[in-house]
Amino acid sequence: MNTTVAEPKSKGINSNSEASPGEEILRIFNLQKANQHKVARTTASERRRKLAVLHEAVLSYREEIREALYKDFRKHPSEVDLTEIYPVTSDIKYARSHLRKWMRPKKVGTPMAQLGTSSYIHYEPKGVVLVISPWNFPVNLSFGPMISAIAAGNCVMIKPSEHTPYASGIMKKIISELFDESEVAVIEGGVEVASELLKLPFNHIFFTGAPEIGKIVMRAAAENLASVTLELGGKSPVIVDEDCDLKTAAMRIAFGKWMNNGQVCIAPDHVFVHEKNASEFMELVKQNIRDYYGEDASVSPSYNRIVNKNHHRRISAYMEDSVSKGASIEYGGKTNPDEDYFEPTILTNVPAGSGISKNEIFGPILPVYLYNDLEEVINEINSREKPLALYIYSKNKKNIRTIIQETRAGGTVVNHSGIHFFNNNLPFGGSNNSGIGKGNGFYGFEAFSNPRAVLKQWAPVSGLDFMGPPFSDFKQKLIDLTIKWF
Repeated sequence: MNTTVAEPKSKGINSNSEASPGEEILRIFNLQKANQHKVARTTASERRRKLAVLHEAVLSYREEIREALYKDFRKHPSEVDLTEIYPVTSDIKYARSHLRKWMRPKKVGTPMAQLGTSSYIHYEPKGVVLVISPWNFPVNLSFGPMISAIAAGNCVMIKPSEHTPYASGIMKKIISELFDESEVAVIEGGVEVASELLKLPFNHIFFTGAPEIGKIVMRAAAENLASVTLELGGKSPVIVDEDCDLKTAAMRIAFGKWMNNGQVCIAPDHVFVHEKNASEFMELVKQNIRDYYGEDASVSPSYNRIVNKNHHRRISAYMEDSVSKGASIEYGGKTNPDEDYFEPTILTNVPAGSGISKNEIFGPILPVYLYNDLEEVINEINSREKPLALYIYSKNKKNIRTIIQETRAGGTVVNHSGIHFFNNNLPFGGSNNSGIGKGNGFYGFEAFSNPRAVLKQWAPVSGLDFMGPPFSDFKQKLIDLTIKWF
């Protein structure tokens, strides 16, 4: 591929500034703080125009975005379109279509005890917000929350991951061309920059990443009583029962697992397959790997790389630890650290005490476990932290209903993997260890808004007027009647 994306100029936030990172961040934060009320007053039409311009820019920079992600970790252009460009353009179109409705005051009912009043919810912007995004889908997971924040009328500071510097660079270029830094700004840099940002009293922080970093973000937010949305991860399990379309299940699990080299927060982490179907399922998954990436995935242009050597070492250590404790490599296992290459790999007989059985894999290894009793699988899932996603492959309505009712997860997909993220009508997010709060569509708009309660007393007399001090037996009777009947 011919690449025209410029080399990253600096690891800091502004290579032309003599100010320290902390001073430069504070300068931009203060500009946004001073500008927040002006931005908050923007109409639905004005916000829709901003999103339309962003939509046009993403499409016009489509080739440069593709090139940037190829340079960051050899992501195929078609995969960039599918997992980076489409989610962003879809988010924008959905938000523009629904924004007037979202911004409109939402009427709510009036209890009998408050006859003479009317009430509604007014969604107001939170103010100045921070988006901290990860490296695995840098454009998608930076611009997605930003779209929600803009739709809600906020000023936004975005801290993308330092592990994908080319993607960060093109995002900074796009945003700096479209927005004044007093409204939206991309802040590049590493851990020290993130630390400086987290010292500031943002009104909301939207973080996507690992649970251990999510805890740090939440502690920092607590210092300023900032609200948070944490999109985390976890070990998303797959159940393939005795009554399913095995061919389709194997195809969709393989697609969901090895897209982006398994570096996906909602990728199938491990599979429980009924022992009746185990042998056939395994062969079908292997065949799908070959269909997708050929006999040697290292030469396939459709198979990208681990993002960096640290993550390559982490995943390699998981595999080596599992094998040393008795796991079997059923497929793959080849690596090339010099190229950050890790072959699609299937493990069986993975022992409970291994690191891969306890930690989110976030890589191209798929442990497969056999089961006979569905209740045992449910108990195993419930013994762990709540996953971000749970996948069920089954034609058995009773099994599907039982699994959904007796487990807990951020989201669940039946007979597919990961596609719930693309439905803007659904909330996306986890629960506890896999996340706090939701994004996507209205739920993203809501995350960056304060649902302000407004009550208007329009009748000249209120029932409460007759129940205030000084209290008397008569007033007590009115209170008793209110308690009993209203």
